[in-house]
This record gives sequence, C-alpha cells and structure tokens, in this order.
Amino acid sequence: MFGQSQAFSGFSVDDLGEARRFYGETLGLQVEESGQDDMRILTITLGSGARVFVYPKENHTSASFTILNFPVDDIDAAVAALEQRGVALERYAEFDHDEKGVFRPGGSGPAAIAWFTDPAGNVLSVIQER
Repeated sequence: MFGQSQAFSGFSVDDLGEARRFYGETLGLQVEESGQDDMRILTITLGSGARVFVYPKENHTSASFTILNFPVDDIDAAVAALEQRGVALERYAEFDHDEKGVFRPGGSGPAAIAWFTDPAGNVLSVIQER
C-alpha cells in the first residue's frame, strides 16, 4: 500500500530556534523553517535526501530512544568533531564505553556507536558499521 510513498519521520522539540541552530550549524545539516507564526516547523534534509519534520511542542518530552542515527566511516573522527562543536556524549550504565565515550560491541552488529542529545534532550547517535 505505501511501498512507493515518500514517507518521512518527525519529532518534537521545546525550542525551534535552538533546534535550527543545533541541526543546521552544529551538525551541518540542511534545515529549512516554514509555516505560520502559530505553527512554525523545521524540515531537516539528511545526506541520503530523506527529510525529517521537526515541530515545537509546548509540553515536549524528550525521546528516550535514538531518533536519528548518523552512519560514519570513522567514529573516532566523528566523536572528535562533535566534541569540538561542544557536543557531549551520553554514557549509559548498561554499556561499556571506552575513554572517548564510544561503545564498541563484539560480535555482529555495528562496530561502534556513540550517543548524544539535541538541545531538547532527544537521543541521536553516530554509528560505524563493520
């Protein structure tokens, strides 16, 4: 039914201006703002061409799961670039992070993953595949 649909995802933030600066300036993504004064929205275009809809929500609650994963070729370089831009990595007690804050699981799956949050507390990651 929706196999050919150009579906997109969306999530809320508590401050649209902060989100625009973070996703556009800090992460370097293409961000467009549109809408009326009472309902402004952001459209973030990812490197794949996919779009993500970001909307303000007065009673926003940050997502407790990863809402966006950014595949990278070199996670150590990506983590260093994030830190240079003032982004702190999240460390979760259930994962054994290295000194850089990167989780490097054994077995199948990703080679490495590091989590961080946007200004609204939504969880994002950089992930290096095997």
